[in-house]
Amino acid sequence: MRTLTDEKRNAILAAASAVFQEFGYERASMNEVAKRAGGSKATLYNYFPSKEALFENVVRTYSTHYLTQAASELDRKSNASLSLEEKLTVFGKRMLSVLTTDSQAMQLYRVVVGEAGHSDIGELFRESGVRESMTALTVLMQASMDQGALSVSSPELRAKQFTSLVKAEVDELLLKREVETLSEDRIQKMVSAAVTLFIKGAC
Repeated sequence: MRTLTDEKRNAILAAASAVFQEFGYERASMNEVAKRAGGSKATLYNYFPSKEALFENVVRTYSTHYLTQAASELDRKSNASLSLEEKLTVFGKRMLSVLTTDSQAMQLYRVVVGEAGHSDIGELFRESGVRESMTALTVLMQASMDQGALSVSSPELRAKQFTSLVKAEVDELLLKREVETLSEDRIQKMVSAAVTLFIKGAC
């Protein structure tokens, strides 16, 4: 049995990311990924048993790790004493940090949005980090309601509402030919506006 290496795994993920971005999920083939990774299809399947598993790992590596990091921020003991507003700011900034450095993550998100209506790619994306981050945010919302910091409502809905506010200006970026990277100052302003609106409302 051949030894599986991180170097080869990373090469496969890099090749797969390029293939998914170029062809989309449905038209991407394992043959093309193997060719670009410089190996055989058999070797590729030794690392990833299916195209679904490969896509999930590509997304986790290049896209939704920003979301899982945002979830981790909420679990840090050092952040336990922060106010709800401060915790939401930390979460939001980490969530949008992808826009400061990594256009590849946004390109993969475009693939998901473009194909979600006629494949299982949307659910694969959700299971590749999105669900984890939303669960952590939902727990925060429930705890804040229990403490009286938020009015009682559905914590799941509150989590969705907050993330929608955070990415309110992101959808416009997806319509551009080239996804621009944003400064940390711009991200700070976007998150601050979202947190203020969520906590205090529009009135």
